[in-house]
Amino acid sequence: MCGIFGVYQFDGGPPPGDQEVIRARDTMIHRGPDGAGMWRSTDGRTVLAHRRLAIIDLSGSATQPMPNEDETVWVTFNGEIYNHRALRSELLAAGHRFRTDHSDTEVLVHGYEQWGIDGLVTRIAGDYAFAIWDVKARRLSLVRDRIGVKPLYFVYARGRIAFASEIKALLALSSTERDVDPLALYHYLSFLTTPAPMTMFKGIYKVPAGFILEIGARGDLSARRYWDATPGRATAETDLSGLSVDAQEEYYVEGIRRRLRAAVERRMMSDVPFGVFLSGGIDSSTNVALMTEFMDRPVDTFTVGFRDHTHLNELEYAELVAKRFRTNHHVVMIDERDMTGYLDRLIHSQDEPIADWVCIPLYFVSKLARDSGTTVIQVGEGSDEQFSGYASYMGYLDLHRRYWSPFRRWLPGVVQHAMAGGIAAAARLRPSLEVYADIVERAARGREHFWSGAMAFWDTQKRQLLRSELLPKGGGDGRLLQSGLLPESYLEPDSYNVVRSFYEPFDRAFGGQDVLARMIYSEFKLRLPELLLMRVDKIGMSATIEARVPFLDHELVEFTLDIPMSMKVRNNVAKHLLKKAVTGLIPDEIIHRKKMGFGAPMSQWLRGDFGRQVESAIMKSTLLDRGWFDRSYIQALSRDHRAQRRDNSLYLWTLYNLTAWHDYWIDGQRSSAAA
Repeated sequence: MCGIFGVYQFDGGPPPGDQEVIRARDTMIHRGPDGAGMWRSTDGRTVLAHRRLAIIDLSGSATQPMPNEDETVWVTFNGEIYNHRALRSELLAAGHRFRTDHSDTEVLVHGYEQWGIDGLVTRIAGDYAFAIWDVKARRLSLVRDRIGVKPLYFVYARGRIAFASEIKALLALSSTERDVDPLALYHYLSFLTTPAPMTMFKGIYKVPAGFILEIGARGDLSARRYWDATPGRATAETDLSGLSVDAQEEYYVEGIRRRLRAAVERRMMSDVPFGVFLSGGIDSSTNVALMTEFMDRPVDTFTVGFRDHTHLNELEYAELVAKRFRTNHHVVMIDERDMTGYLDRLIHSQDEPIADWVCIPLYFVSKLARDSGTTVIQVGEGSDEQFSGYASYMGYLDLHRRYWSPFRRWLPGVVQHAMAGGIAAAARLRPSLEVYADIVERAARGREHFWSGAMAFWDTQKRQLLRSELLPKGGGDGRLLQSGLLPESYLEPDSYNVVRSFYEPFDRAFGGQDVLARMIYSEFKLRLPELLLMRVDKIGMSATIEARVPFLDHELVEFTLDIPMSMKVRNNVAKHLLKKAVTGLIPDEIIHRKKMGFGAPMSQWLRGDFGRQVESAIMKSTLLDRGWFDRSYIQALSRDHRAQRRDNSLYLWTLYNLTAWHDYWIDGQRSSAAA
């Protein structure tokens, strides 16, 4: 993994000078401490830059930016292409000449020459974000991988487009303005992150997963999706024809096992040391077991625990797996003092707020791996989304079956609205009913029951928290709207518009899919790429660790997307198929134990002195001076949490991340919560 940066000045205005480019590029030195490069076109208007974390082909010949043979195509690339050797052989047979021994980067420039950008992205298998500059066509192509493992941000203004792996590099340009996007803020309060292509910064955007963004010689912008998390790619009806239910299950189990084994082996491609984050759950334990099959030395495993709240620890299960597979096991223990000492760095590393306190233990286990000499880590993200592994998923499925469908089908609309109004009134007296009021309101208004597996403030709560009528409306760049990259409905204070933008085209193209398939699709559009994978990227890379995600190998994903709900949660067992697939591979104690999830004791931390410091930091933030927030509602959240009347930790952490981000990145102030 690396850090990429570039600018294309298409209107004839002055491009940034070398020193400004170097300053922007080197804000990402943590992404690439092993080297740096820069290339500028002969007319000076196109600049590509790179920070290198050397993982594949450690030689100097693999330095980026990298050209083709005649230097008419240039690339700056972040990520890994796991099938680069097979593609290199095909390109060599077609007459292309390679200058490197085995750099995966070089297949991108030759593949672009041979197949064009659309042919290239359909052939490569990997996790990536890259920019290709076509000298002859004067065209810049920006590409983000299918699932969204790697980030890619851009600014399109003032006659130029600038892009980077991290927002902080774009902020280093003197032309980049700093301000909050109020509609992105509104959506963040719902989803704990901002939906692509928005970011919390007004005028700074991110390329959505599976997208190509092209900028032509006159600055014309076009965007298109080349991959989507939709069914119908991997399993033909004839594959299952005539099979009994048990035989179908075995077909799926064998297919999962085979593809997952291949995905893990692919991600062991490295010229530097690699290991696994081991929680002691099914996913990380499976990574360890499969890696062991391909290694002639012990796997390096890394685990984090808490000194002050041991009830969250899974150390005994991680130790069980480590002993079973004879790994070289490493453990780090942290507590509240470690957390508070890390907060300023957290806000800096995230770039935009990511309201997931898992970022805290993730940083310390990433640092443990790096300090142990490991550069590449395999992680388990993506498994729960595909196989219905979250307790919340099972709850949503039960809600849909037992209450949602009968409510929508059998009660007249007037009764639905009356019930929604009644429970909303009750929720004003008993705040614990707010989420139930929101669910009933969704049903009465014909809205989806499932928006995201990670929700902070629901609509009924945001009406109390925010004065939405004061939020500036619209404001999106017209060219982005015309390109289709930015839906105009995102520029309204209604987060259901984000959800609807996923479900409506999915239903038009794939009508009749079961409720779990639709939920999973929504997760692949927002929560997975913009929350879970971004926490792994931002926090891992802040410690100079590249994380690889075998459960999100696109061939495995395409296969699991074709599996019906009746198989994934057979007999009402969460993660049923994956448990069957790994039986005999990992210990039964791991497969059948209760899922804990990777977390942090934020609820407990916020009930002490730290909670008072967080409340003070939120209330003093200049963001609240804009008049959008109800201060008394925020104070009540904090007061009720400290008094243990309600667990408001998620709401407080979401607000703290937002205000700390604003004070650090917009006002240039340091967080005071840990002072």
